[in-house]
Amino acid sequence: MDTTEQNSSPWRRSSYCGTNACVEVAAVSGQIMVRDSKNPDVPPFVFSNEEWAAFVLGVQAGEFSGN
Repeated sequence: MDTTEQNSSPWRRSSYCGTNACVEVAAVSGQIMVRDSKNPDVPPFVFSNEEWAAFVLGVQAGEFSGN
């Protein structure tokens, strides 16, 4: 994926971020891209839909709560 496609993607961030820097996500070409909003020119991490679904399930199950 080239830089033009990365920068023109429909990036989304949580409404809880307000004006603070946050993690942003975009779904492009059957992949999920994740980037730091304060460094948008750094190449994003790219995950398959399956990898992202597994991550979301882990979050919902509390696997990353640190408890």
